[in-house]
Amino acid sequence: MCFYEPYKTGCAIRIKLTPNAAFCGFGSLFINADGQTYLKTYLTTVPEKGKANKELLKMLAKELQISKQNIELLSGATTHLKKLYLQTPLTPELIQKLNNLIKEN
Repeated sequence: MCFYEPYKTGCAIRIKLTPNAAFCGFGSLFINADGQTYLKTYLTTVPEKGKANKELLKMLAKELQISKQNIELLSGATTHLKKLYLQTPLTPELIQKLNNLIKEN
């Protein structure tokens, strides 16, 4: 039940984004009908003209301590289910940071 996986020279992460939420932050894991695991993520930003996607990249960069330029939206530009590519090796340190994003209910 992982929301991240090795991909190319970095890793891919799956996010279930809730824009226009009451707070900004990360939540628990979500499993869709296909069995894919996503990290629930909440933003107060409205989903207009890519604003929420830009805020998501900014928030992830800050939390994972990587550059925004090293995060690319692979799929889900206009949907809640997103796949992002982190152009940084999947090191034990990054795995720990990713696992620390998960908040238990």
